[in-house]
Amino acid sequence: MDREQMAIRTSYFSIAGNTGLAIIKAVAGILGNSYALIADAIESTTDIFSSLLVLLGLRYAQRPADENHPYGHGKIEPLITFGVVAFLVFSATVIAHESIDHILTPHQVPEPWTLLVLGGIILWKEVSYRIVMRRSRLTDSTVLAADAWHHRSDAITSVMAFIGITIALLGGPGYESADDWAALGASGIILYNAYLIFRPALGEIMDEHVYDDLIEAVRTSALTVDGILGTEKCFVRKSGMRYYIDLHALVNGDLTVTQGHDLAHRLKDRLLEDFPSVEEVLIHIEPA
Repeated sequence: MDREQMAIRTSYFSIAGNTGLAIIKAVAGILGNSYALIADAIESTTDIFSSLLVLLGLRYAQRPADENHPYGHGKIEPLITFGVVAFLVFSATVIAHESIDHILTPHQVPEPWTLLVLGGIILWKEVSYRIVMRRSRLTDSTVLAADAWHHRSDAITSVMAFIGITIALLGGPGYESADDWAALGASGIILYNAYLIFRPALGEIMDEHVYDDLIEAVRTSALTVDGILGTEKCFVRKSGMRYYIDLHALVNGDLTVTQGHDLAHRLKDRLLEDFPSVEEVLIHIEPA
C-alpha cells in the first residue's frame, strides 16, 4: 500500500470510530446525568467533521502537478490542519461555555455505570491515537498527525470526565458539579493540543528549516556518486507527504557543460532512489 492510500484508509478509520463514540457518549451522558460525557460527545461530533475534512484534504493532495500548481497540491494538507485546529478550538469553547452553565445550575450526581463507559472510551481513543500517529509518521502526513492528536485530546477529556465523576460519586452531596469542572479543565487541555497541532503546520506553510536529519542524509548519499566532491547549500521543503530538495553540488571545475549536466542527472537519480519520499530534486553544479 502506498503512502497516500494508507493515509486515506486511516482517515476512514477515524471517521468510523468517532461516529460510533459520539453516539455512545451522547446516550450514556444523557441517561447517566453526566455533562462531562455529553461534552465528550460534542468533541467526538466535531471530530467527525474534522476527520471528513482530513479525508477531503488527503484526496485533493493526491492530484498531480499541473500548469497552475507545478509543485503539486500537497500544501492543502497544512491548510486542512488549520481547519482541524479550528474545530478543536470551537469544541473547547463550547465545552467550556456549557461546563460553566452546568456548574451554576444544580443537577444530579452522574450514574456510577458511566465510569465503565468512560473506561472503554479511554482505552479505545488511546489505541486510535497510537494507530493514527504511527501511520502519520510512516506517511509523513501533517494532517494525519493532527487527526491523531484529535484522538489523544478525546482520550484526555474522557480521563478528566472519569476523574470528575469519581469525585462526584465519592464526595456525595455538594460534589455534583465535579464532572462539570473536569469538562472545563479538559477544554483547556484541548486548546493546548490545538496549539501543538497548529505550530508544525504553520512551519510547513512557511517552509521552515526543520529537516536537519534529511539534509544530512542527502549530503551523505550525494557523496556516493562518483564525481561529486562535496555539497554546499541544501534546502528542503515539504508539500503534503512529499519533499522537494535544492542542492548545490561541488564537482571538478574542468568538466564540460555536458559532463556536468550528466553528473547532475546521476546525482538526482541516486537521491530519488535513496529517498522514496522525495518528489523532486533540483541540482546546481558548483566548481570545486
